[in-house]
Amino acid sequence: MLVITIADVEYVALLSRLELTEDEKIKYTEQLNAMLEYAGMLEELNTDNIQPTAHVLSLKNVFREDQATGHLSQEKALQNAPDADGSFFKVPKIV
Repeated sequence: MLVITIADVEYVALLSRLELTEDEKIKYTEQLNAMLEYAGMLEELNTDNIQPTAHVLSLKNVFREDQATGHLSQEKALQNAPDADGSFFKVPKIV
């Protein structure tokens, strides 16, 4: 089984630009090892007769059929625009 060491926690903290106290390093090492231990328990389960699934519930997306509808007029589209220039939306210049 994989075991996380304090050196591993220090390495990840270095990559993450985190400054950890000695107490935090010990605490995180213990917590990460507890998570790995728990995940290891899942490996012991007999899953020979279990079908692989992506989700525990049989979900599927429910989409409505596309329907062509009328379009907005220019006036209606620009009605709530904060600023317009003729028939165009006017936005701040971004360089």
